[in-house]
Amino acid sequence: MTADPVSAVFAALADPTRRAILARLATGEATVNELAEPFPISVQAISKHLTVLERAGLIVRTREAQWRRCRLDPAPLRTLAEWVEQYRRLWDDRYDTLDDYLSDLKGNSHE
Repeated sequence: MTADPVSAVFAALADPTRRAILARLATGEATVNELAEPFPISVQAISKHLTVLERAGLIVRTREAQWRRCRLDPAPLRTLAEWVEQYRRLWDDRYDTLDDYLSDLKGNSHE
């Protein structure tokens, strides 16, 4: 079963190692070995994380001679941000309504 794009991105971002890899790629392209360097796990484990990120569309892997480079693809993050934004606006509206209601209650209690 194929997950929808938003679910795939959320699943990829659920792991702190993958979030750290994305943070590193936000500074520029890197090889698999460069990405693996700061982590106490094998290059194979990093490669599995990269596969999850690639399937979610968050990274693109290229091959140049013997080098495999990775780069960030921010498009899925923009889609996710747009999805989250609609709910942020909804909750902002609800908090504003609640704030108005509480202000009315407070104003009526002084009468």
